[in-house]
Amino acid sequence: MPRPAAWSGPHVPYPDPGRPRGDLDTPTLARVRAALAALGADAGTPDWLAEAEAADIPFAGLAPEQAIAAARATLGEAPVDAIATLSEGRRKRLLLADMDSTIVTTETLDEMAAFAGLKERIAGITRRSMNGELDFRAALIERVGMLKGLDESALQRTWEATEITPGAQALVATMRANGAHCAIVSGGFTWFTGRVAERLGFHAHYSNTLELADGKLAGTVAEPILDRDAKLATLKRLAAEHGLPLSAALTVGDGANDLAMLQAAGLGVAWRAKPVVAAAARARVDHADLRALLFAQGYRAAEIIPGA
Repeated sequence: MPRPAAWSGPHVPYPDPGRPRGDLDTPTLARVRAALAALGADAGTPDWLAEAEAADIPFAGLAPEQAIAAARATLGEAPVDAIATLSEGRRKRLLLADMDSTIVTTETLDEMAAFAGLKERIAGITRRSMNGELDFRAALIERVGMLKGLDESALQRTWEATEITPGAQALVATMRANGAHCAIVSGGFTWFTGRVAERLGFHAHYSNTLELADGKLAGTVAEPILDRDAKLATLKRLAAEHGLPLSAALTVGDGANDLAMLQAAGLGVAWRAKPVVAAAARARVDHADLRALLFAQGYRAAEIIPGA
């Protein structure tokens, strides 16, 4: 039976543990349930996963795509996300996550560019590449080439300013504790993915390598370059290595180079994604934090591990 999970983004500051994080309410759930029923679905009673934040509405007799369209039309501009998942195999056993603007809040290459006085120019190329307007490989080579001669200390300074996306630690800790293999797969750089993976407890990380010479950026990226096709290949390889079907995988990312792996996984989530990605992905999160990916798998608040 398909089950859509709906939740809102956090509207209460995280440090206040005595109040719910969201503002999802029973009348909103009732409107969504009524919209499903109006299309002929057998819609069940909403089941709270987290008070005022996340709930399931079980339904049958309606395609997931129809259910999501109806839910989003009903929600309108409300800061609530909706995802439809099958109840069977709902909890995934493989997590592949993009890093930049997904697991961390920024594009690390753009932030490095600030130390060369090129952030605005390079960020413009990044935006076009992530929206599918430019070839990823060519855009990456161009941007890295523009940073030739930048002192490698910019890497450390960028890392010190990098923030982890809210909910990322809980996502990895909870899925890992429940037996999932968790990996970062990024068009970014090993210098950052290794540190993020270690900090959050990912089992592995796959990304590109910035070449250095005499303590400065050489302006080149080591081959082979990890791009859209390589992300998809990594998903397929890890699934095979762990004896899993692609339906058992959860992928998440925001850019055009993530789209192939988002479309191939059992649950592929476009995370606050670029327009071309949000339009093409079957599932998307625009408002909530990354714990939304746990709610989409049916985890209840009490089952979520905050992480270290």
